[in-house]
Amino acid sequence: MAAPCAKAGLHVHMSNRIFICKFEQLLLRRNSSVTSALGQNATVPKAGSVEEIVIPKKKTWDKLAVLKSLASTVNRDPTASRYMFQDDPYLTPRTTIEFKLYSLSLESGRNAAKYIINTYPKFFLKDFAEPHIPCLMPETLEPQIEEVSEAALVERIKLRKVGMAVDLFDQLLQNGTVVSTNTTNDLLDLICFYGDLDPMQGEASKEVAEDQETPRRRGADHRVGNLLGRVWRENNNAERIYNLMPERNERAYCALIRGMVKYGADTKAFSTYMDMLNNRLTADVHTFNALISAAPNVREDYHEKWNLIMELLKHMEEQKVRPNLLTFNAVLKSLRRCGSLARTQALLTLAEMKALGIEPSLATYCHVMGIFYKAAASARNPTKIIYEVMDEVSGKSFSAQDPDDVQFFPSTMRICLDLKDIELAYRLHRFLGEGNNWQLLGDSHQQSMYYGRFFNLLCMMEHVDVVLKWYREITPSLYFPTSHAFRDLLQALDTDNRLDLIPEIWKDIKQLGHAHRAELVEEVLTMMARDKHSPEVQESFANCALDMKKVFEQRDHSAKMALTWTASALGNIISVLLAAARTREAWDMLELFKRNNRVPTAELLEEFVCCAQSTNNPQLAVELVQLSHSFSLPTTTRLAHRVAQEFQLSDEQKKALSELEASDSESDSSKDE
Repeated sequence: MAAPCAKAGLHVHMSNRIFICKFEQLLLRRNSSVTSALGQNATVPKAGSVEEIVIPKKKTWDKLAVLKSLASTVNRDPTASRYMFQDDPYLTPRTTIEFKLYSLSLESGRNAAKYIINTYPKFFLKDFAEPHIPCLMPETLEPQIEEVSEAALVERIKLRKVGMAVDLFDQLLQNGTVVSTNTTNDLLDLICFYGDLDPMQGEASKEVAEDQETPRRRGADHRVGNLLGRVWRENNNAERIYNLMPERNERAYCALIRGMVKYGADTKAFSTYMDMLNNRLTADVHTFNALISAAPNVREDYHEKWNLIMELLKHMEEQKVRPNLLTFNAVLKSLRRCGSLARTQALLTLAEMKALGIEPSLATYCHVMGIFYKAAASARNPTKIIYEVMDEVSGKSFSAQDPDDVQFFPSTMRICLDLKDIELAYRLHRFLGEGNNWQLLGDSHQQSMYYGRFFNLLCMMEHVDVVLKWYREITPSLYFPTSHAFRDLLQALDTDNRLDLIPEIWKDIKQLGHAHRAELVEEVLTMMARDKHSPEVQESFANCALDMKKVFEQRDHSAKMALTWTASALGNIISVLLAAARTREAWDMLELFKRNNRVPTAELLEEFVCCAQSTNNPQLAVELVQLSHSFSLPTTTRLAHRVAQEFQLSDEQKKALSELEASDSESDSSKDE
């Protein structure tokens, strides 16, 4: 074994030496060719002046370099689900809701495992990893210091035990122990950050999950405190500890103000800020950012809102607090609630950013476009801002700098949809693929909004072949189409006369969990039954219609929406079967009218008579008249006359028709009386 390894090492060493020699020869040839190309006037560098090229013996690579290289050799499979779901095919999502549910279940499983390990660390002391991996071992989540001391308080603050830290702080004060200012500030930071409650556990996490399932109302306050279901309570522990402090420094004021803004106490935050000014203390830039974002909530008039924002900016200048990117983003976000003032002031804000040398983030451009392009009014107020923004960001790779960065792509695609500008949408999608911009697309909900709007625009503006190309590329690896998206796709097929693809689309509708959407199913049936096609297409339509019949007949009590037979659905399936010359199956479908208390239309019966005439089946025609009579349709007499004139009937069939006509006429006379 040692000999082959030694030979292999020698071979690699010789290969490297050969490569270096070849590389040096190539450089010498290149220098000589350049000298000859320059001519006689060229100055040939002396041997001593030639820059020496040093080839390093060792190259330090990034930790992920090998994985990145391997990933670059594999293209994305558009038919596969996300990589995170490939370990358990049963949990492969079909809709956006399932994607969210399954991804949260995976994360909750990891959290449950971590909870068990950290709660009972004594059962997980065996270290199997070689070398030792600290992150796989249990963490210390419970306090180790039992005595009442400031060290124990510091430990509880680091462990983020809000309730235990507050109780221990009160015990220290009762014992007459003086807590240092830094420790008190740390405690105040902890309480204000978590809203005087322990980090999410139990009921708190349940409230967050319920809130995430609830659709957000347009214009609602989306601050973290409101999303967590927490509010700033009057005289809570943060205010109590703040009032107990012998000397309230700048850090205490800033923590209290930011906590009040985070949990919705905007008026109290400004009152605390005025108290801070009266004590001649200076706020930091993060506190000013919080106050600017809360300014629209404490004023009603647009001018008053903007004046308050300007006043805060002047205070920053007076106190020599340099604004950062989040400051200008907070100004632009607040301007979105300042009405007609916003457009002029937004451009001035961008100019000020440029003067200070602050590079905008995607959230900056998102807020600017939100000011100039209001929802549902983008087309009525034409402006070129979005094109200037795309000129500015094209070719750049952005990183996350603001929580609102993830709103850029969905909101910009919404503007493209309002403007019906497909070229602009393509340009935005190319920008998404540049660098690491795809990381700023947001969560599953925001991704669904982005791709849903993009696909809607494609269905409206592009040829169906282009639509299908994009459909196969993004579904289901990137996008789970909704029922509305499938209806847009069906309209695109109808516009370009490609209804032959409906059976293929129906398979996707079933696979992605939309087979129980009544409106979608009705539209598919209507499109298949509307026109006549080639025998091959009609045969595929018939198979598709029978498959849809099975969906109607399913009695799955776990299904959220069970389909019920309607007269139009039954009639459309029968029309499709008759067009494919499947008379017997169509006749069996007629029996479902009686079972489900539905009445067939006269046009459907006329279509059945035409089918019986083409197959020369007088018995079927007579049975149709009898069926029409059983439904007490007013067209029974006319239908009987037609059958008697156009078919060669036996004496028994003629007798049956005459009896039906007589019975129908008697019923008509009784109604007249």
